[in-house]
Amino acid sequence: MSINVTWLSHSGFSLEIAGKTILIDPFLENPLAQASPEGIAADFIILTHGHGDHSANTVAIAKQTGATVISNFEVANWVSAQGVENTAGHNPGGGADYPFGRVEFTRADHSSSMPDGSYGGVACGVLIFANGFTIYHAGDTALFSDMALIGKKGGGIDLAIVPIGDYFTMGIDDSVEAVKLIQPKFVMPCHYNTFPPIQQDANAWANSINSKTDASPIVLDVGGRHSF
Repeated sequence: MSINVTWLSHSGFSLEIAGKTILIDPFLENPLAQASPEGIAADFIILTHGHGDHSANTVAIAKQTGATVISNFEVANWVSAQGVENTAGHNPGGGADYPFGRVEFTRADHSSSMPDGSYGGVACGVLIFANGFTIYHAGDTALFSDMALIGKKGGGIDLAIVPIGDYFTMGIDDSVEAVKLIQPKFVMPCHYNTFPPIQQDANAWANSINSKTDASPIVLDVGGRHSF
């Protein structure tokens, strides 16, 4: 069974797994996004943390599609308070089985607050285990050595998605070090080029990944899709 991964822009991805559509951090009101909150499909929405450039469109999408929002406890409670009916609140180290696979949350070194400024719990990365394939979306994070432990989950990471934008998260150099720790088979960049402070050359990043790690880089255009 194939797993389709589409880059929606910024840190947002759409995954097609086992007949379900899973959105991760679907922030679609930005200069690069091509999809719209009104037209996008979703069965589940996973949020890594509460910042508006990750969560801002979640309530509208969830109400429109009936999607279940999966996030940390505080973010899930906030989304529920906005009128979203189906939510699941976890925390780092915890997870659960869903129709498309298992979801677990991991550490991320970053802050978290909701679009209205209220407390958003801790920022997280997320692991998805589906039919023998393991995806790690690192969320917004700095480099930390425990990425080596995350890299062992599920018998090894098949696809890692890491931020490269610098300023708010890891930049290119630290993301390469992160890939060395995680040791995924494939790696995609995220959280770059959306706004001037996070402009990066993704091709230069890919060249560094190729020359300094054993992972295979995949750089998607906005709206581009890769099948595994």
